[in-house]
Amino acid sequence: MSTQAPVVHPTYGNWRRPRRPGLGPLGLLGTVGVFGGIVVDLMLSLISLQATLFAFVVQAVFLLPLAARTPDGRNIYQVMALRISWLHRKSKGSTTYVAGPLSSRPGGRFRPPGLLNRVKVREGRDAYDQPFGVLHHRSRNLYTIVLGCEPDGGSLVDPDQVDTWVASWGHWLARLSAEPGLRGAAVVVETAPDTGNRLANELLPRIRPDAPAAARAVMEEVVQRYPTASSEMHTYISLTYGPTSGQRRKSDEIITDLAIRIPGLLSGVVAAGGGPAVPLSAERIAEVVRVAYDPSVAGEVLDARAQHGGTGLEWEDAGPSATVEKAKAYLHDSGVSRTWMLTLAPRGTVRANVLHGLLEATAGTRRKRVALLYRPIDPATSARIVESDRRSAQFMATSRRGMVQARASNEVSAAEQTAVEEATGAGLVEFSLMVTVTVDSEDELEDANTTVRNQLAGARLLMRPADRMQAAAFSCTLPVGILPWEYTLVPRELKEAL
Repeated sequence: MSTQAPVVHPTYGNWRRPRRPGLGPLGLLGTVGVFGGIVVDLMLSLISLQATLFAFVVQAVFLLPLAARTPDGRNIYQVMALRISWLHRKSKGSTTYVAGPLSSRPGGRFRPPGLLNRVKVREGRDAYDQPFGVLHHRSRNLYTIVLGCEPDGGSLVDPDQVDTWVASWGHWLARLSAEPGLRGAAVVVETAPDTGNRLANELLPRIRPDAPAAARAVMEEVVQRYPTASSEMHTYISLTYGPTSGQRRKSDEIITDLAIRIPGLLSGVVAAGGGPAVPLSAERIAEVVRVAYDPSVAGEVLDARAQHGGTGLEWEDAGPSATVEKAKAYLHDSGVSRTWMLTLAPRGTVRANVLHGLLEATAGTRRKRVALLYRPIDPATSARIVESDRRSAQFMATSRRGMVQARASNEVSAAEQTAVEEATGAGLVEFSLMVTVTVDSEDELEDANTTVRNQLAGARLLMRPADRMQAAAFSCTLPVGILPWEYTLVPRELKEAL
């Protein structure tokens, strides 16, 4: 008599939110202000009691907004800065964009707006003689390449195979931390209802003229009805590189360097279950951006690729004819979009299919993009961070007398596991997630908002709408290499101190 061993589904997790230095919610800058204020108060107390009270009131007025936090972790100063920036852009008319021959812009072409307006696209060839596009972000001197892949589905796949894919993906991310000059990476999964053009272009030309009428009717009915119950999914990986410190290189040298790296990057994606992976040409990148801004042309783009092998679209014509940014929506050509940003990752452990519902096509939407943003950390900085987190977790767990709290104990276990994994070669990355949903009109946004909220609950994610920055957030979910931390006016180190 034999017994069957139960199937064990692996769980994943151990991500930790970066600990903000400082006293409680004040942050490093607020903590320095508190101790500096105490010193000033002591000195003024030797002169006058009234001056001491006045200084105390002034310090409280400036420090209390640092201590007050919104549910997503922002302080009052950050909220005020966002609102002031929105009002300033709205008063200048920067929230409206018009392109084309009737606009006042030179050239009369349809350049992408906002953060993509100054991007220049070039093309090179990799070791396999495949063309690949390179987006040069001239404002930050960054270079982006885009890889396209067709990941293997998770249906009817053994848990051991899934665990192997996850481990291989972790190794690939760890490798990115050693990539010279890499500033960040993004994985964009785009879903949309199937237009039926691909199936029609594949089946209809194969029907023989002398085929029986019944057979022809069946095939035509399949072409007509199948797209109503299917969807299309595309996965893109964008990698953004910047010059190393003290190094000046020409664009041709950088493109040659990227061409050498592409085969190794593709092999890592394939090993992680990415399926067939190829670099995207400049034309394909332009097509992706064009369809994102005008979803109604998706079928025409597929027809042109099927009939002529390509569209001939250039980057200068990949943008929309007009856009309007509102506080809670982004209007562009034939679509209206809203973007959400991650505020808290799932607590505890999750299974491999935690994002399955969020990545699926959503009924009633034109397109949906889920973007995972990664910022790899170099090995030296990673070791310093994990050791600092380890010491902080141990201090918090032993600072209180009596029974150790369950959460503090979990913090210690997680920090110890992270330190061990980093010491054995694992990489450390900062990650975030953004979701963009595009519908036909503003009236449909509320239904889409409810649907996304339900999907986020299933994925155990906490996200908030990117209100008053919808245009920039929309660009971040495109596979074009827009890294939010590279485009902030306030340096990242100062933001972390807040």
